Amino acid sequence: MIEIHGLSFRYADADRDALQNIELTVPDGDFLGIIGPSGAGKTTLVHSICGLVPHRRGGDFYGSVTVDGMDTVETELTDLARVVGTVLQDVDSQMVAASVDDELRFGLENFGVPKDEIEPRMAEALGAAGISDLRGRVIGSLSGGQKQRVAIAAILALRPKILVLDEPTGELDPAVSEQIFRILREMNERYGMTVVVVEQKIMLLSSYAKRLAVLNGGRLEIAGPVREVLKESGRLEEIGVNCPRVVTLSRHIRDLTGGKIAATVEEAEALVREVLR
Repeated sequence: MIEIHGLSFRYADADRDALQNIELTVPDGDFLGIIGPSGAGKTTLVHSICGLVPHRRGGDFYGSVTVDGMDTVETELTDLARVVGTVLQDVDSQMVAASVDDELRFGLENFGVPKDEIEPRMAEALGAAGISDLRGRVIGSLSGGQKQRVAIAAILALRPKILVLDEPTGELDPAVSEQIFRILREMNERYGMTVVVVEQKIMLLSSYAKRLAVLNGGRLEIAGPVREVLKESGRLEEIGVNCPRVVTLSRHIRDLTGGKIAATVEEAEALVREVLR
């Protein structure tokens, strides 16, 4: 479980808080999407969960963030990394090896995984990420989508309880973005892994996440189940969040559908058919 209480943070060279009095609980096995306009504090929030804030990003830290019972301020990053696997926005900066095999092996060896477990874990993680065919490839020869999946596989091999991702599909096309989110759903549903992901593609995120948290100006504006948050589409648009068109459509016909809100194209089609019957 992730428990955040009264979290405020201001970077050392900033003139305002990046986060302001955040209160948020993420239960075990949740799939939480974090959305909001540029500068809302999304990256700072996920960096607080994995410990990069304040261990690597200095500043004034108030409140508390507890992950699996560990206070992120008092716990070393290496210990947090055993519980929280992180995929950064700039995936190239996260790569530490020249080949796919060495990328996965690096973390396993550094975490002291027994030698006879390393190969099975690598094979399992590559298979889960759908990239078993990339074994032996040089990292520099991979596409952006392939690198993202290698980064995810390297984290999965460590078997963390929590997976945190910061805009994992930012540079990817729609088809590859969908593949990434299918992997995340598989990890969440099959292994019970808690997933926390910052994502700008709200339509895609709404199809996979269980809950949404909306940030604006460093404050947590709305949090709850996906459909409950999407019902606030007017407020979301005021904040600067581009709602999916299916949400806007269902908002306009809400009175005719008993207040139902569509989160996917298929649901929007069903609502329109219901109205036209």
